[in-house]
Amino acid sequence: MNAPGYDLILVGGGLANGLIALRLIQAQPELRLLMLESESRPGGHHTWSFHDGDLSADQHAWLAPMVGRRWPRHRVIFPHRERLLNGGYASIFSRDFACVLEEALGDNLWVDTRVARLSTDSVELEDGRVLHAKAVIDGRGPTDSAHLTLGYQAFLGQEVRLDKPHGLEEPILMDASVPQQDGYRFVYVLPFSHDTLLIEDTHYVDRPEADAAQLREHIGAYARDRDWRIVETLREESGVLPIILAGEFGAFWQNAQGQPRSGLRAGLFHPTTGYSLPQAMGLAERIAELGKLDAASLFQAIHAFAAREWQHQGYFRLLNRMLFLAGRPARRWQVMQRFYGLPEPLIERFYAGRLTRADKVRILMGKPPVPLGEALKAVRANSPQKISSTFFGIRS
Repeated sequence: MNAPGYDLILVGGGLANGLIALRLIQAQPELRLLMLESESRPGGHHTWSFHDGDLSADQHAWLAPMVGRRWPRHRVIFPHRERLLNGGYASIFSRDFACVLEEALGDNLWVDTRVARLSTDSVELEDGRVLHAKAVIDGRGPTDSAHLTLGYQAFLGQEVRLDKPHGLEEPILMDASVPQQDGYRFVYVLPFSHDTLLIEDTHYVDRPEADAAQLREHIGAYARDRDWRIVETLREESGVLPIILAGEFGAFWQNAQGQPRSGLRAGLFHPTTGYSLPQAMGLAERIAELGKLDAASLFQAIHAFAAREWQHQGYFRLLNRMLFLAGRPARRWQVMQRFYGLPEPLIERFYAGRLTRADKVRILMGKPPVPLGEALKAVRANSPQKISSTFFGIRS
């Protein structure tokens, strides 16, 4: 048997594995860590954002050196509602995150390295080399599972420079005044400087598909409608995030066969918004607390962490079913417009995933913005089998 060359190999250089690496380097600097990334730099091409209320004071302080931009307020816009909310908002840019990882890991970060297969204690690279470790964490993004019923958040964003100041003082987290199509559509806008913006076209849709050319056209049209003339596109980011409607947690994790996972591959993200930084931060802290980092101990700790998140998120999955399964896709914006009429502290707790019992009642009070019969069917369809039998044909 080959002796392990590393204590831990992190496969995938995204947010979750990156935070795990940084926390472990700080907490257990003697560990032999290796990160494998298939691209030329870790972090990909992403902007990770979060609300002030999503994190503890200690977490904010630890992340502060990586934060590229902060705003004290944010705005939402709907056909019949516009609102400025006072909650703070912040973004981490993947290029800054990559620099932090590169400095912290040094030669223990291997980029342009493709993995053919992995196990709990080894990684086989496409070039035939086999690496051994006491444990391997798979953080390569979401994987298909028959045990989850999903909707999807498809997006494409462009960071652009304009020919004159744009005039925005705060981010627009949702501008759903734009034409709706085959799902809930909104534009997300982050002002980085007086003349640069991230403009992101986002759709909550039934299938994991996105027409990149069409989304780029939408971004151009949005800028023209606001008299913003784009003189340079600085970068582009895109993705399709899973939105969980229902699932079988035990079967999902049984399929992992003891393989430690992280991030989206472990189902660790806000089930309605797709935000993943708070869960990634929490998991990194939990792993850094472990005395043993063998595969069995890691799997047990990650599974327990994910199980608590799954239990806490049941209400959000119910809301997702109402959003995706009740009423016509082009009218989904009505659900979100109604939600943003609720008290601001409740909205903050929603994003943080810390709704109280009273909050849950308040969200569902009154006349629903979707047909009542369809809403009740969506509430009751709390498993993949029930969704398939109750809504057969809707998602085919």
